[in-house]
Amino acid sequence: MAISVLIADDHTIVRDGLRLILESSGEATIIAEASNGLEAVQLVRRFNPDVILMDIAMPEMNGIAATERIHKEFPSARIVMLSMQSTHEDIYRALRAGAIGYLLKESAGTEIVQAVKTASLGKRYLSRKVDDILIDGYIHQRNGVNVMSPLDSLSPREREVLQMVAEGISSQMIADLLFLSVKTVETYRVRLMQKLGLTDIPSLVKFAINHGLTSL
Repeated sequence: MAISVLIADDHTIVRDGLRLILESSGEATIIAEASNGLEAVQLVRRFNPDVILMDIAMPEMNGIAATERIHKEFPSARIVMLSMQSTHEDIYRALRAGAIGYLLKESAGTEIVQAVKTASLGKRYLSRKVDDILIDGYIHQRNGVNVMSPLDSLSPREREVLQMVAEGISSQMIADLLFLSVKTVETYRVRLMQKLGLTDIPSLVKFAINHGLTSL
């Protein structure tokens, strides 16, 4: 039986390419596609796919936030993260959020089928380059180099608000999307900026981009 897969990526051409590779292999069937993290969460609830391919940088809710939410609701969900980013920070955050795999987009064409097959069996799949980055990060830790991310000081909800504010979404719309009051959204915004030592929205936007929360 073919592996059922949900693809979450905000670029149609990427989704089309992954669909073509996976369905041509005969190993998988694409049962749903999402263009942002919020939509991915909703589609997982509806279709319960065997494997979820999740891009990190997506609008409204990024892939790591979506992975955290999906993993909380469905602890056995098998999520393979797709990313252009290859820093140890991105990889650690993805795995900590609950991803079972991490695949760089530059090698997805040759590795995607194996990644999906491996993840469907409940086994971890990491690109070879990702393995090397994780080893380097471990060595830095052993040598006393601090590899903690400033994002670690933020709660999952604060990270969601951070991304949406950075993408220019109004407080009212954020409140509607997250089922919060406008006042609560404003409180989150002030608190996360204090935690990060930021004083204005341009600095917040720059921070969000530098740390992979948005691809703006």
